[in-house]
Amino acid sequence: MGTDQRIIVVTGSTGGIGRATAVAFGRQGATVVLLARGEAGLAGAAADVERAGGRAVAIPVDMADHAAVQAAADRVENELGPIDVWVNVAFTSVFSRFDQITPEEFKRVTEVSYLGYVYGTMAALSHMRPRDRGTIVQVGSALAYRGIPLQSAYCGAKHAIQGFNESLRTELMHEHSRIHTTMVQMPAVNTPQFSWVLSRLPRQAQPVPPIYQPEVAADAVLFAAAHPQRREYWVGGSTAATLIANAVVPGLLDRYLAKTGFSSQQAPDPKPADQPANLWEPADSERDFGTHGIFDARSTSRSHQLWGSQHHGAMVAAAGALLGVSITARILSRKGSR
Repeated sequence: MGTDQRIIVVTGSTGGIGRATAVAFGRQGATVVLLARGEAGLAGAAADVERAGGRAVAIPVDMADHAAVQAAADRVENELGPIDVWVNVAFTSVFSRFDQITPEEFKRVTEVSYLGYVYGTMAALSHMRPRDRGTIVQVGSALAYRGIPLQSAYCGAKHAIQGFNESLRTELMHEHSRIHTTMVQMPAVNTPQFSWVLSRLPRQAQPVPPIYQPEVAADAVLFAAAHPQRREYWVGGSTAATLIANAVVPGLLDRYLAKTGFSSQQAPDPKPADQPANLWEPADSERDFGTHGIFDARSTSRSHQLWGSQHHGAMVAAAGALLGVSITARILSRKGSR
């Protein structure tokens, strides 16, 4: 059990990355404020944080409602104290071809998954600016750079967050502000979203393998919150490979995704006929879905790439040492052959 005295706000904290992040901060002993919609999910997440050793404060809020988000931030400041870290995670989505998404659905995804981050950041900054202190972590995705089929609304939102966050970051740097913002680009994660997303796919929606457990993502968020001077973190080898390929051969990646992107996002099983959809109403109002999704058997709990991302200095030093050994060995070999 930790003794962290910080106040942490985590949006979308009833499942997946948000919940794993809240529990991880709770394990450090922090006060964790949970912002989300579902009552059962909020209760379950709060209990998990408390069991981990933290203090949990659950506030029901729809992140698409700016006034409600600001009111939640004001309440935290007035009742608990200064917000130290604000983590934006909340999102919703639609798995569908673009021409099968209604304008209202696309708007709703944008309001929650993009504007929810904007509203959360605005609320956090309204309290952090007067004291010139605080950290904001934007949980992103490889899809912030690389759009894929069947997720046009979600990809659009993640791209928008990327641009908005870069703009804000440069403004804060211009002001020599001590407020930091950073973004963590995630891989495919085993979250409950695939059991409650609005889907028009014939088969069960799934994350594109390889799949990581939410705790891997949470570890990255905690590291980013502790080291927010870095502009961005990549989680998972698949994220690194995707972003590099998209920068070098985007056209080739277009063709690859056109060929594989439909099948790789669907499991063999048909979509359950009674699957809920959390686009308009929370799916976890009466049932707590927990932290993990339904793909535990296919998910990994570690990421070597994440370790490398967190330890750039050690990686560079190790590479330098190996290079030095290689050069020395070659010199000695040449001398020995004379």
